[in-house]
Amino acid sequence: MTLDRTTPPAIRQLSEFSISLPERRVMKNGMPLNIINAGTEDVVRFDLLIGGGQWHQEQPLQAMFTNRMLREGAGSMTSAQIAEKLDYYGAWLELSSSVNYGFITLYSLNKYFSRTLSVIAEMVKTPLFPIKELSVVADTNKQQFLVNSTRVEMIARKQLNRALFGAEHPFGRYAVAEDYDRITPEVLHDFYRKYYHSGNCSVYISGKVTPDIIRSVEENLGNEAWGEVKDKPVMQAVVPRTTSEKHLFVEREDALQSSLKMGSFVMERHHPDFLKARVMVTLFGGYFGSRLMSNIREEKGYTYGIGAGIVSYPDSGILIISTEAANEYINPIITEVYREMDKLCKEPVPQEELEMVKNYMLGDLCRSYEGPFSLSDAWIYIETAGLDDKFFIRSLDAIRGITREEIQRLAQTYFCKENLIEVVAGKKV
Repeated sequence: MTLDRTTPPAIRQLSEFSISLPERRVMKNGMPLNIINAGTEDVVRFDLLIGGGQWHQEQPLQAMFTNRMLREGAGSMTSAQIAEKLDYYGAWLELSSSVNYGFITLYSLNKYFSRTLSVIAEMVKTPLFPIKELSVVADTNKQQFLVNSTRVEMIARKQLNRALFGAEHPFGRYAVAEDYDRITPEVLHDFYRKYYHSGNCSVYISGKVTPDIIRSVEENLGNEAWGEVKDKPVMQAVVPRTTSEKHLFVEREDALQSSLKMGSFVMERHHPDFLKARVMVTLFGGYFGSRLMSNIREEKGYTYGIGAGIVSYPDSGILIISTEAANEYINPIITEVYREMDKLCKEPVPQEELEMVKNYMLGDLCRSYEGPFSLSDAWIYIETAGLDDKFFIRSLDAIRGITREEIQRLAQTYFCKENLIEVVAGKKV
């Protein structure tokens, strides 16, 4: 059979979509265990979620350093011994933290999983937070912080969040260099005691999950209570204190280009409009063929890239438009952003353009959940965002079902130029 390569294949929209539910268990000590058995290779990923992050800390950097320092010594092991054991068994460890969670992620070969997990369990249950290692880690992070603090993109991002939330809000309050010197073992032990215990954690195991793998998780972390078990922490709402200023400028005399951030509050992810609003924002500025890219990059040549998206926080969401460009192009870019907003509000989207965006988003949806580890990411997102199991099906239905009229209504509702705060970090023209 000869293929005619001059004729592109027909584009078909995704007709059905399914994402496997994890097998959910509760271990003897009450910790939830989520099993995603979907792998073909003899490798697994282990995730421990700890319900304590930036929102819960009593001083800047406390949550991040508590999580980061777990690998620097635990029980009878030094940081070098921990690293050597994991390296010997071909394992990979990642430690990270977010607004409301800490994460411990381990990738391990099945045949060595019980040995690598025993290292992780010792790290989690009996961390040492040694002062010598803490001093080195804090100093390294401080130097990186000082470097990042000179980047116009970082300056603009922080300034926008402060303008929207207020400097005293957990999402508007940022560390300064001196905060790195205030991190002590006592500060980390205090955060650890409050949040690192079996009553405040959950486990995800994904890949080629065998009964031995599950048994190892239960033996290391699930049979008995560990840590100072308390009730799960409750996130207390803090009201944002948004500035009344619309234009904010932070000068950097040595900047070769400026960073532009434009943002305003929109809906949070439980709102009925959220899923369809994501389609509207993707069309506006969320992929390479978006209107902002077509106009400001392709036609005008003002920037290499510009994007828009909805950034979700607990109980709030922010529409953000972001780019970096030569200083003299910033004001023309702002003008074009508002022009594209007006067009979406006033003119129905051509059906062909809407279908292209739908196909892009549906394809991206499929790519996001094609392997066991990406499935694990998906269900971890559901837990940490407080969503339900039907979220992915609703996402699919929203993409497939949105109409030109709904795109226009959403633009008219959420593209409120008067509420957008413009932040520029760079050099004055």
